[in-house]
Amino acid sequence: MNAVHDSLARQGLVRPQDGRMIAGVCAGLARRFGLDPWIARLLFVLVLFVVPGSQILIYPVLWIVMPAEKPAWQTTPGSTI
Repeated sequence: MNAVHDSLARQGLVRPQDGRMIAGVCAGLARRFGLDPWIARLLFVLVLFVVPGSQILIYPVLWIVMPAEKPAWQTTPGSTI
């Protein structure tokens, strides 16, 4: 699972620490594709009308697969505490 998390993190697909509503999945998707988080959330809801029930499967899977963004103090290379 760490390989999947690392791969997604390298691609910029992470759940951010700020701007979350539930788990940060829509905020992470929005950041990755250069959208406003509210537009991503709206698109997510609109897809619900096109494919009913799809979000019940997709959102939890993305929640598990997308890594959480590390706090700034953990991302600085070579820092010591």
